[in-house]
This record gives sequence, structure tokens and C-alpha cells, in this order.
Amino acid sequence: MTRYIIIGAGAVGASLAAEFETHDIPYVLVGRGAQIAHIAAHGLSYRRPRATRVVQLNAVDTATPPVLKPDDILILTVKAQDVEAATDFWAWRDVDGAGLASDLPLVTLQNGLAAEDIALRRFHRVYAASILIPARYTVTGEVVVGGEPNLGIVTLGRYPHGLDDTASAVVSDLTKAGYLAEARADIRRWKAAKLQHNATNAVELFAGTPEVRAKAAAELAEEARTVLKAAGYDLAAPSERAIDISGWRVAEDSGIERGQQSTWQSFVRGTSSEVDYLNGEIVRLGRLHGVAAPLNAAFQRAAAKLARDRGKPGSLSIEEVGRLA
Repeated sequence: MTRYIIIGAGAVGASLAAEFETHDIPYVLVGRGAQIAHIAAHGLSYRRPRATRVVQLNAVDTATPPVLKPDDILILTVKAQDVEAATDFWAWRDVDGAGLASDLPLVTLQNGLAAEDIALRRFHRVYAASILIPARYTVTGEVVVGGEPNLGIVTLGRYPHGLDDTASAVVSDLTKAGYLAEARADIRRWKAAKLQHNATNAVELFAGTPEVRAKAAAELAEEARTVLKAAGYDLAAPSERAIDISGWRVAEDSGIERGQQSTWQSFVRGTSSEVDYLNGEIVRLGRLHGVAAPLNAAFQRAAAKLARDRGKPGSLSIEEVGRLA
């Protein structure tokens, strides 16, 4: 029987483990630090629309990882900046019976485009996933997910291209666990489309009126789209989905607030920044393909300065960022 090793106990990983626990899908949640220690000792405080419950999870620290089995599937839910270290740690672990973990399927759930190429250096079978989930992790031991009736939307496929039985099986289990999930052979198109959206995350780190924020986000997204197209990406459109997501929404009073996506949450917690793998990825592609990306570069620089100085979201204004462009 397939067992999932969920690597990373943040908002995405912990909520996935909670749903696997609820739906009797075998898993182990592996993490580090105060978050996994709290979950292991006290359970996860799991807030969903209209209900909060404590879920006891099969959770272990990375220092004492589970013995891997030949039927395991690894799901990587750490942030993009942690993929290098995580894949280095896991790839060369022994699998009970024979072989190494590098022979097991690895599912990447990171924003941006870098995780899969990093993973391919060590893992033979990489499955890229794009996830849209209104989730928050800012308090140790607590995760909030505001999507209803489903948690979120997952698009998954073999990387760099294709589908197989493993992709179909993972999508089936995600669907059972309460996600709107579909398998796509052209997963790079969906990851690129998500990056265009995630390039706007950086706006949430800086102070500004709603109008100023909206204008900056629109300009970042348009610049990102121009660069991605120049780099050869044909971005997927929502209308291409094979599943019906029309009934999905973020519930009111769910604890999820606009302007508090994953990048913002990392800065609130004082952890490392993923901006170099979002706006920085647009800047990198622009440099490779001769397309200027001054606005993404400005937000990358400003976010790096904010992180370096341990600043909190809102301590600098969008107008100050604009002067860096």
C-alpha cells in the first residue's frame, strides 16, 4: 500500500497530513523545529471554515526520519529555497529492502519553476504540482485553510512532461482527501501560470493604498508574463481545466485575509524568503532571454533588504520600492 512521506510541516504540508489522517490515507509528516515538536506532542490545531479541531498526526522530526519503504511516495512541501537541502538529505537515504530514496517518486509542491530542476539532479521520477490553497501558518502548532467546499486546487503531472499511473494515483488520493485535483501532461505550463500570479506576492510586503497595491501587482504580473513568454512558456489558462472549480471559494470569516499569502507569512514568522525564486526567477529568465524586468528586480531587491534587516511587512512603502526600478 502506498504511504506518503510529507516533507515540511508548514501550512501546505500540515494541512495535507491532517486530511490524509482524516481520510485514512497512510502518511508520515516530517518537519523540524518548534512546529513539528508541537504537532508531535499536542497535535495540530486545524482551522477550517466553521470548525477548529485538534488533529493528532503521525509526525516525526527530521532528526529521526522514518524508515523508507519501496512503495513510499515523497511529497516535498518545503519552500523553494529549501529544496536543495531537502533533496540532498532525502535522495541518498536507504529504502528498506533495496535501493535509495532517489528511486522513489517525488512530488514537488513549490511555487516557482526551480524546484523540479533541482530535484531532477537527484530523483529519477519527479512529479510537479501547482497548488492554489488559501492557507496560513503564522502561529506554532496552528494551520488555517479557508477554501470551501474543497481545500484547494492541485494540478499535477510528470516532470518535465507526461502522465503515468503514479500521477493518476496521487491525484486520486488528493481528490479523496478533499482537494480539487487533476493530472496534466503539460505541467510546466501550469507552473508558469502560477508563477505569474506568485510574482505579485511581494506587493504584500510593502505599505500602500489598495489602489497602489493593485497597480503594482498588475504591472508585476504583466512584466512576468512578458518574460515567461519570451522564455518559451505558453501559460495555461483557467479555461483549460478539466475539472469544475466554479463552486470553490475562500469562505468568509475563515481566518484567511487578503494580502497574507505565503511570502508575507514567512516574513511575519521571520524565516527565509522565497522571493528569489519568484520575482528572482522572472529576473533570471529575463536576463537569459534579453528581456528587461526592472519592476520584478526592484521588488526582489527591496524584499532582500527587508529580510536582511529583519523588517516586518509594511515597514517600507511601495513608493520606495518603485524608486529602485
